[in-house]
Amino acid sequence: MSVVPHGPTDGLVGADQPVVEAVNITKRFGSTVALADAGIVVRRGETHALVGRNGAGKSTLVSILTGLQAADDGAVAFDGRPAPPLGDRDAWRKRVACVYQKSTIIGTLTVAENLFLNRHARGRAGLIRWSRLRRAAEELLAEWSVEVDVRQPASTLSVEQRQFVEIARALSFGARFIILDEPTAQLDAAGINRLFARIRELRAQGVTFLFISHHLQEIYEICDQVTVFRDARHIVTAPVAQLSRPALVAAMTGEDVTMPEADHRSLPADAPVLLAVRDLVTASGAELSVEVRAGEVVGIAGGGGSGKVEVAEAIVGLARPAGGTVVVDGRALRPGSVPDALDAGVGLVPQDRHREGLVPLLSIAENVTMTVPDRIGRRGLISPARRDAVARDTITDLAIKAAGPQVPVSELSGGNQQKVVMGRALASDPKLLVLITPTAGVDVRSKQTLLGVVEEVRRRGTSVLVVSDELDDLRICDRVLVMFQGRVVRETAHGWSDNELVAAMEGVDLHHV
Repeated sequence: MSVVPHGPTDGLVGADQPVVEAVNITKRFGSTVALADAGIVVRRGETHALVGRNGAGKSTLVSILTGLQAADDGAVAFDGRPAPPLGDRDAWRKRVACVYQKSTIIGTLTVAENLFLNRHARGRAGLIRWSRLRRAAEELLAEWSVEVDVRQPASTLSVEQRQFVEIARALSFGARFIILDEPTAQLDAAGINRLFARIRELRAQGVTFLFISHHLQEIYEICDQVTVFRDARHIVTAPVAQLSRPALVAAMTGEDVTMPEADHRSLPADAPVLLAVRDLVTASGAELSVEVRAGEVVGIAGGGGSGKVEVAEAIVGLARPAGGTVVVDGRALRPGSVPDALDAGVGLVPQDRHREGLVPLLSIAENVTMTVPDRIGRRGLISPARRDAVARDTITDLAIKAAGPQVPVSELSGGNQQKVVMGRALASDPKLLVLITPTAGVDVRSKQTLLGVVEEVRRRGTSVLVVSDELDDLRICDRVLVMFQGRVVRETAHGWSDNELVAAMEGVDLHHV
């Protein structure tokens, strides 16, 4: 097996010249070492995976490869030539581009305006020539087979369309090395397949990709090489086909990691119903009726457009349903009211931690305790000591990697941010815990911690609703309801096979001849 155990330093010449080569990169932020003598070599035509736990140094390397930050030590070269000066953005764009998990598309502008932002075609008077701009945008998208109306507001694009527009924009600068940062985190199975098809098409046209993902099965499906970072250091580089899944996980964590699963438990016969959803209809027309008993973990699975997220958001008050009732421990919730749901004992991990789950500039302590002011204060006054004590317990219980409760959550890695969101959901000792895609975009160790929480709260009699299409998330469930096109099409007890569940989520009946 061709394995590089230390930072790559094998610069090549000629046809096999690396597209990018980062050698002996070290980067410090104060006393924190973000990268220590790490590196990567990506060769032309590859799809090269970069994996590691949150905080391993992946994001820091990306910021150095894209010219956002300078390394303290080490060197970066593109096509055998030194990287441009840090402030020369045009030169960097011609060499490398990054499509981030959090889109950089500006929603209030049209697709055409986003494609040529600050590069508008202008006439003699300096006025923008809109017809020429739109024509150029249409030609660009046609060249790279992106089917989007250039006149539509970018806010109307799907996640998948935004990614394709960002890739086309990057290619328009001349870059043929594209970094994809968690590109599948918010895509369903069909969207992932389309993305992978586009990657293969572009690779055939000479585009090289660095693919960053926590979904390890995707690494084996789309990537040729894989590089693993752990604790700010380069651990291994190897052909994907020659590195087994257990070996890959061990390289990422330094130890073997197994995901929690539901055991063969039976609920007490007198376990009360803590959640009763009756004839719920969302604004989009999705329907759900379900009962969840104390100590039961129920999954709601489905792909994009299945309605699973819509019904979950209607249950917790993030969206107002068109009809039906939600009852928690005998109390009917006021439709569309998050405060009423919280007051009734509902804890929530929302789908999008950036938009709905966190206040980035506030500290861990402030984020964890913002829904439980009565627990940390008296007579309307917050006790900083009580607030910090609650946060310290959360940091310990969820293994949050942070110096203390006063650290702003914006400084945390994605997995640790998600743990903060989980900590806030647990701070009120909820009767019902609703988890919407709880492990999206987190590393394998963080995933293990987050899913392990479910077993702990179940033992205390909490009801748990897990809303996801991730098989690891669903394996902790006692039973799973599968939604397709707004309806429950199947209910299956623990013990289902992966093929059966995936087929049901895709609307396929494996037993139909």
